[in-house]
Formats: sequence, structure tokens, C-alpha cells
Amino acid sequence: MKILVATDAWQPQRNGVVRALQQTSAAAARLGVTFEFLTPQEFATVPMPGYPEIPLSLARPSIVAQRIRASGADHIHIATEGPLGFLARGACLEAGRRFTTSYLTKFPEYIAARMPVPQALSYAVLRWFHNAGAGVMVVTDSMERDLRTRGFRNVMRWTRGVDADLFRPRLDADLGLKRPVFLYVGRVAVEKNVEAFLALDLPGTKLVVGDGPSRATLERRYPEARFVGAKDSDELAIHYAGADVLVFPSRTDVFGNVMLEALASGVPVAAFPVAGPLDVIGDEPVGVLDEDLRRACLAALEIPRERCREFALRHSWEASARLFVGNAETVVRRAG
Repeated sequence: MKILVATDAWQPQRNGVVRALQQTSAAAARLGVTFEFLTPQEFATVPMPGYPEIPLSLARPSIVAQRIRASGADHIHIATEGPLGFLARGACLEAGRRFTTSYLTKFPEYIAARMPVPQALSYAVLRWFHNAGAGVMVVTDSMERDLRTRGFRNVMRWTRGVDADLFRPRLDADLGLKRPVFLYVGRVAVEKNVEAFLALDLPGTKLVVGDGPSRATLERRYPEARFVGAKDSDELAIHYAGADVLVFPSRTDVFGNVMLEALASGVPVAAFPVAGPLDVIGDEPVGVLDEDLRRACLAALEIPRERCREFALRHSWEASARLFVGNAETVVRRAG
């Protein structure tokens, strides 16, 4: 089986969406399924307002339609609701091709954090976008329930995994920082609520791995924190393993791959008790979820690291890929 994935999120972007697509593709290949990607790298782009590191495709509708036809794919999946996603959606509808989509980011909440746009309006647009497909893939139970109540149809599950070979405990991972090290990994932007972490009165060191539009402001406001920019692969894995607690301050993420990556590294999680952390951790004794984030951070220091690792090993990318491919096969079978 060959699957073409149209996505606005792709390299050189560093985020959970890109990692999920790459890891799912690699795991699917081991199952005998080929992934091909239609990304902004194939077209002229312009920077996204407010996020200059994110390129927006300037592809023409006819070129996208031709690209989809030429792929010879058995199934089309539209991963994002960006310019390329909208063009791929239009091309599939015009050609009478069934397709799936995925709901990976709470755009209504993100937009509302930056602009006075009613969430009801944003959800109406997203409902129109996704309900045209044969299924919309979501990560968690809570997201599935939320979208169903908002009128989204044909909701399917596509969980996440973790690369437990890359993200693992490393006894030699010394970051040279005063301990305990409280770590944040992710985009440094207003919707990630990073300042809720930086404003805490905590011992040791606050370490921020990631980049984004709020970084310069937060660096000036919190000079005692360490900002080291975005990291990839082994460098990122070393920063996880050298930390004592991963702090996940976001209230709007649909999942949060960084939590699984930290846990696989033997690092417990401190977070608010909201969707995302509740779905990943729930009542498992590998993190502390509390509306008092400082209290959660300090309590998480008492969690054994081996317990975190054991929990993370239950989540594989092969299981994630099997769900994704199963969803695609279901749509193809119904269309046939």
C-alpha cells in the first residue's frame, strides 16, 4: 500500500507533528507500507506571520492536483489545515477521491491566544474542513470526545509512540547546571504558556530547549533561566537525560510528544491537570498533575526514574503506524 501525506508541517520545522509523521512513516515501512510526502519544500513559500521559521506554501491548485494524480497513491491523508492542506482537500474533492485528515493542533485556542477571533468561528471552519473527508484522526480519548461534541464526524484514533532507543537514561548526561534541573522542551510561544513555568520559584535551574517568537522577550524577563535553543536527536536526548523534571505548562496541546520522550529518558513530568497530560499520564505514577505547578514540580522530584522508563516502553511507533495504516485501509476498502 502507498499513502501520500500532504502536510504544511515539515522540515526544517522542529515540532511534534513533524516527528510523528516521520516516525509513523519509518514504522509503516517496516510493515510493508510506503509513505510519500507532499510538503512546502516542493514549492515557493512565504514566512508565516508571527512564526517566520514556518514556511507557507504558494503552490497552485492545478500543480497540487497533478502531484496527487502522479503519486499513484492508494490513499491520501491530509495532515494539516494549512495552505497545502486546503489545496489537497480541494483537489481530492474535485477528483472524487476519498481522503482522511488529522486533528493535531488546537488551532482555535492558539488563534484566540493571539487575536480576538471567536473560537466558535474557528471550530466552524475546521469542522467544514475535516467533515469533507472520510475520517479525522485524533490522538487521545479526550480529543475524540471533544470533537464529536463539536459536530466532527468519522473520528478515528491514531496514537503516538516514542523512540526508546534514542530517548533513554544516560548516566553520563551532565549538563553542567545546578540541580535540580527543571526542563521545558518545545516552541517558545504564548500559546505554550512557557511563562507559567519561568515565573515559578524553584530551586536549581530552569532550562528551556526550543525556539519561537516569545524567546527574546522571555530571555530578557527571566535572565536566571537558561535558553539553549532548539536541539535535535542526540543533543536533545542528552538534555532530556540530564534533567530532573520535565515541566509541561501548556493548557492547549492535544498530546505532547515531549512527555513520552522525557519519560523514556527516565524523567518524570510536572503539568497542569488538563487534556494532553491527563491523556498521556492520567493516574500513572510517573508525573504529578496539579493546578499548583510549583507543587507539581517539587513533588515530581520524588518519582523513581526507572518507573518513568518502564511506562514509556509501553508506547511504540509500530503500534501507532498500525493504527494509521488500519484507518487508511478501512477507507480504501469502503471506497472499493
